[in-house]
Amino acid sequence: MIKTCCFLSILFLISSTAFTQKPVTDSSKFLDEVTITAFGQNKTINNSSVAVRVLQSNNADRVNKTSLVNGFNSIAGVRMEERSPGSYRINIRGSSLRSPFGVRNVKVYWNDIPFTDPGGNTYFNQIAFNNFNNIEIFKGPAGSMYGAGTGGLLIINSFGNSWHPKTTEELVVGSNNLVNALATIQFGNSNNKNSIAISTTRSNGYRDNSAMERKNILWNSQLKISERQTITTLLNYTNLYYQTPGGLNATEFAANPKQARPAAGGFPSAAVAKAAIYQKNLLVGITSTYQFNTAFKNTTAVYAAYAQIKNPTFRNYERRSEPHYGGRSSFSYTKKTKQTTVTIITGIEWQQGYFNTQVSKNKNGNPDTLQTNDDINSNVVTGFIQTDINIGDSWLLNAGASINKSSIEITRLNKYPVVAQKRTYQNEWAPRISMVKKFTSELDVFASVAKGFSPPTIAEVLPSTGVISTFLEAEYGINYETGLRKSFFNKQLRIEATAYYFKIKNALVLRKDNTNADYFANAGNTNQKGFELSVDYFKALHSAIIKNIVIRGAYTYNYFIYGDYQKDNTSFKNKLLPGVPKNTISLLADIDFAKDFYANTTYYYASSNWLNDANTASAKAYHLMAARIGWQHRFKKWQLNLYTGADNIFNETYSLGNDINAAGGRYYNAAPKRNYYAGIQLQQYYKK
Repeated sequence: MIKTCCFLSILFLISSTAFTQKPVTDSSKFLDEVTITAFGQNKTINNSSVAVRVLQSNNADRVNKTSLVNGFNSIAGVRMEERSPGSYRINIRGSSLRSPFGVRNVKVYWNDIPFTDPGGNTYFNQIAFNNFNNIEIFKGPAGSMYGAGTGGLLIINSFGNSWHPKTTEELVVGSNNLVNALATIQFGNSNNKNSIAISTTRSNGYRDNSAMERKNILWNSQLKISERQTITTLLNYTNLYYQTPGGLNATEFAANPKQARPAAGGFPSAAVAKAAIYQKNLLVGITSTYQFNTAFKNTTAVYAAYAQIKNPTFRNYERRSEPHYGGRSSFSYTKKTKQTTVTIITGIEWQQGYFNTQVSKNKNGNPDTLQTNDDINSNVVTGFIQTDINIGDSWLLNAGASINKSSIEITRLNKYPVVAQKRTYQNEWAPRISMVKKFTSELDVFASVAKGFSPPTIAEVLPSTGVISTFLEAEYGINYETGLRKSFFNKQLRIEATAYYFKIKNALVLRKDNTNADYFANAGNTNQKGFELSVDYFKALHSAIIKNIVIRGAYTYNYFIYGDYQKDNTSFKNKLLPGVPKNTISLLADIDFAKDFYANTTYYYASSNWLNDANTASAKAYHLMAARIGWQHRFKKWQLNLYTGADNIFNETYSLGNDINAAGGRYYNAAPKRNYYAGIQLQQYYKK
């Protein structure tokens, strides 16, 4: 609390100084009216019938540009965790119950291309910092247009309104032998935009056996064929290697949080097992937008992707080959009258995957005796329709629904007779209704009701125990949400407050066997209540010292409990869901000084949270503070940016990405303590 008060005091002093200065009349322009694409809106946030937050690349990571953890955690209701460098989890109004590792139950699209594979997994760790312009984040079920999922929606956009031909080179070095190099060239013109981005990141990691190396290359283009048609192409390749140190129990974590998992219970240590992930991803996609006339438009995207994974662990050695392909096509029709605009969108999405997973014994980091060999056929089909009604710019109504079918077939090739085990989840409706009432240009109130459902992913049907679990049911529930957006001081201060209630039935939860292998079960139901508050403040000044100031804040309150959940003879009814801090606070302050100097400060607080279903073990609360200072100057066509900073200034010992319900109490994955970095960025601008 003392640390929180100190940071708030700093913000108060800064804002007091700001209010004494004479404002610039167009100061509110910094808080951009970003155009969002989720649910086919193509409108600014304040004119949209859906509540979306946007994470922009220029403010996505305020530290060393190796991950998006800090950026995502600055958004109310969103939590990104990093178990070790390269290993991420993203939870939107949810918990880690379904995500012992990886990004699951969150639908992700990249330039209208399905980025989540047909098995329900998203390799978000292949995204480098220079791969996107912005990321739209929708909280709550998005099944009315985006199919199965109860955990939210992410849309990655490569191009923004501020696109300009230029080259950018950036180098960041820091603690733990971090070297992060990024290079981007943007060329062409407004009708033919091209971007090539290359990045390479290396780090020894804070913990033992936590080194990471990632190489990424991306090519994006957006070609305006005619006044009616635009073609967007995407090619992304990532080669990622990161070591996995494993979880520690409370005694080990307290004695030496940097250590990797030691040998225990007949299993080797993480170092002896050479526990790591070897991951290669290739994604190729093309999106066509065709405007037949002023009212009728089609958007069609097709893609092909391939992932190759090798994962030696202390238990076994897993090898996965995951080719998949698919597409999405939607038609929209817009009818305008004097007072009303109606837009109808209908379409279909389809994905097909042919995966193979082989699990062997691990002999000093090499595959040994084969244990299982499974072919996995996964198919997902979604049909959707949506109506968007704008009545006199004061009422915004949105109603939509989708019907979904998914199937999974697993054939164990090393067990005779060879028999395919299949499960189909079909005719699952996912409706959604929302409305926004705009009382003034500075006040609107919104509400929505949405049904979400989520069948088990491949990783849940075929967990690390190797037991094929086609008996698992899909989880589903209805989310009720209401909130308001209010602006003050000529839109210099903006506030968004949201409250919701989401009851999930047949909730899928993670369990561990006595070897610490993952498996999943349907847990009756969960009751999830939450409140989110976002505050954005901008002030431009006529001052000899400060040019402008930005303050952003986010507060999240979570009250997630089990309903009827029985495990053997133990009831967990009314127990808090593990892995969910009840309170989180994010505070950001950016100051642009005269003479081209600037400063960024970041504060993040997470309250304690339970680590098991019984609520008998917990992770303590922690306070994180980061700061960066820099100098950015424009020399005609060139711009130079020099900066240095520190993360975890309070030198907290904490775990970011706990292993929920871990056997032997191995919950803890220590995050880096105080660390430092410095960077240089050079940009050259060209004429369009």
